[in-house]
Amino acid sequence: MDISRRAAFGAALAGGAAALLRPGEAGAAPDRTLPAAPPPDWKRGFDDQRICDLGDGRFLNPLLAGDHPDPAILKDGADYYMTFSSFDSYPGLTIWHSRDLVNWQPRKAALTKNIGAVWAVSLEKHAGRYFLYIPVKASPNSIFVIWADHIDGPWSDPIDLGLHDHIDPCHAVGEDGSRWLFLSGGDRVRLSEDGLSTIGKVEHVYDPWHYPETWDVESFSPEGPKIHRHKGWFYMITAVGGTAGPPTGHMVIAARARSIHGPWEQCPANPLVRTVRNDEAWWSRGHASLVEAPDGSWWSVYHGFENGYWTLGRQALLDPIEWTADGWFRMTGGDLSRPIRKPGGGAPVPHGQALSDDFSGPLALGRKWNFFKPAPGESDRVSVEAGTLVLKASGKAPADSSPLLLIAGDTGYAFECDIEIAPGGTAGLVLFYDEKLYCGLGFDEKRFVTHQYGMERGRPANPYGRRLRMRVTNRQHIVAFHLSGDGGKTWKRFDRGMEVSGYHHNVRGGFLMLRPGLYSAGAGAAKFRDFRFRAL
Repeated sequence: MDISRRAAFGAALAGGAAALLRPGEAGAAPDRTLPAAPPPDWKRGFDDQRICDLGDGRFLNPLLAGDHPDPAILKDGADYYMTFSSFDSYPGLTIWHSRDLVNWQPRKAALTKNIGAVWAVSLEKHAGRYFLYIPVKASPNSIFVIWADHIDGPWSDPIDLGLHDHIDPCHAVGEDGSRWLFLSGGDRVRLSEDGLSTIGKVEHVYDPWHYPETWDVESFSPEGPKIHRHKGWFYMITAVGGTAGPPTGHMVIAARARSIHGPWEQCPANPLVRTVRNDEAWWSRGHASLVEAPDGSWWSVYHGFENGYWTLGRQALLDPIEWTADGWFRMTGGDLSRPIRKPGGGAPVPHGQALSDDFSGPLALGRKWNFFKPAPGESDRVSVEAGTLVLKASGKAPADSSPLLLIAGDTGYAFECDIEIAPGGTAGLVLFYDEKLYCGLGFDEKRFVTHQYGMERGRPANPYGRRLRMRVTNRQHIVAFHLSGDGGKTWKRFDRGMEVSGYHHNVRGGFLMLRPGLYSAGAGAAKFRDFRFRAL
């Protein structure tokens, strides 16, 4: 991107207001929160995306903005690795790397074969080998395992463990060296010594703590167990209350036992995390893990929805914890609306990645771009040639074309791209939740096609022919489209605006987020050049 075009892009978007923090309460006796002054805006990184490290010894949640649900974290010496539910995005299960728990970089995707919608996984290292235990929603539902001798792979082909009635596995090793998968609903099953098959039947070992019936929740849904061994105790951390629904539903509870075989004792302070008011900064907080920082302090990673932004999906959050004299622990970050002192130690890596793409090298497939519900061989549709992304057409519209999508974590952003279509082709830019809920703008050589509510609607005349430049602006759920026939020197606003605050899980289901991206349908192949993204 040359300097003049970069400046023009910035000037065109200069009206975008930065996302502001919302006030909230600090928790009881916070040991790391700083409640004295109003919290600042987030720090900005690649493409002006917000990042949590404030650069002054503090950080401000979210840890990873945008849809990063069900965090599975692994401490591996001085390195930390984390991955998230990737659902129908493939390549999936991108591995993120950190040295300080606050700054994270994506590495590679571990799962390339479409085995279904990937839910909450378990990322483990045992006897020098890495394992991912992967629950999928498919026909039938099941739990798979893949393994690798290096975190960057190559990862094995998925092995079906034949567990059709459970989700959210967590690998655990007992005091006797036995290997187990703990499962949703308080169940578990034993694993073979190599961790690649099960032994015996699923057994019920734990009845989770239940909240008062007067609380506003989605459902009981005990899920996401995480097992941690610390100072002679096994701690089981579980999510209850439902993942979405009412903002006050999702929560974190804990139990402990001296043996991996129980009995399990409920934490007297349950729930350890819960949104209690609709005006808090973060809604539906839950699905927690514990991890030790480089300086020996302890932290919890979990997810939550940002107040008013269900569309961004469940974002990763970091909460300091304190071990108490009776051997339990508590969260000390309050409602996470204020800056928190960073853990000490560890050399930070550059946080995040640029979403802009000049297509000058191999496509960052899996690390940045993902197909939605790809068919076998879907990656054969895409190639990069001298600064051009060539995407072969598939289907007739975004719904059946397996669009290429990004995770954008800001409450406002704009993205634009040069698009050239082949005769008979249709292509464009989208904000995509799933195949039944999306919006955007596409064109063929004679007409535009307006995508709204997951349907193809207006088809006004296209005066630009088979090549144009298109911009999509999503400013706090208000969407506008602009078009240029001279490479971005002059722009004309397209006469259709949209509002997308309802494009989310509580309307459609599916646990996804509204993602920016591009599609190619009809005939031939579309060419995309100079893709630029900027957070507002």
